[in-house]
Amino acid sequence: MANANPNEQSLIGHLGELRQRLIRTLVSFVVAMAAAFIYVKDIYRWLVRDMDHQLVLLGPSDVVWVYMMIAGVVAIAITLPIAAYQIWKFVQPAVPKQAQQATLLFIPGICLLFIIGICFGYFILFPMVLHFMTQMAAGSFNTMYTADKYFTFMIHMTVPFGLLFEMPAIVMFLTKLGILNPTRLAKARKLAYFILAIVAITITPPDILSDLIVIVPLFLLYEISITISKLVYRKQLTHSAAA
Repeated sequence: MANANPNEQSLIGHLGELRQRLIRTLVSFVVAMAAAFIYVKDIYRWLVRDMDHQLVLLGPSDVVWVYMMIAGVVAIAITLPIAAYQIWKFVQPAVPKQAQQATLLFIPGICLLFIIGICFGYFILFPMVLHFMTQMAAGSFNTMYTADKYFTFMIHMTVPFGLLFEMPAIVMFLTKLGILNPTRLAKARKLAYFILAIVAITITPPDILSDLIVIVPLFLLYEISITISKLVYRKQLTHSAAA
């Protein structure tokens, strides 16, 4: 009987490990969502604390959907460090030993950046866009928000920025793995700026001030990512030269 191909055995082993880590992440998300659902009414009351009137439900199942959305976002925030740790453990064998401790620091960094991005969307972008929309409707329409539409709109204004603000941590991690370097990032600057500007203009009201409020932080994030990549890359070159 012919011996099994070592490469195939290695691939099967990696796929098995990846499956286990995905299952652990999924279980963590489900547990976090169940826990968030217990306190979802309190979270809901805090999110609508500044509204002058109650939101409207158009169907009996809408309240479940709204609570699921809120609990889902909370669960994502809780699960993020667990997912980052599972990714780290999966790629750890590919990271040089001298870089492993420093790379592990990207996990709290990811959590912090996600929270900052969510706060930027919720406290700055969301009220700005909502005010603009309300002013457009004033005098012409009787404004009445449904809970479903309101929270869908809120999530669209916050969660994407939580993910976009992960850029520096992801760049640091990919630089550690040798996938990115500062030269590649600098060459891609024009394309990256164009994409980020399109994203900002798409989700903000059609005025230059609103666009700048979103564009400038995104551009700064990209420049910070390049700086981080430079620092990591230089440190790697120093270690390689000393070896």
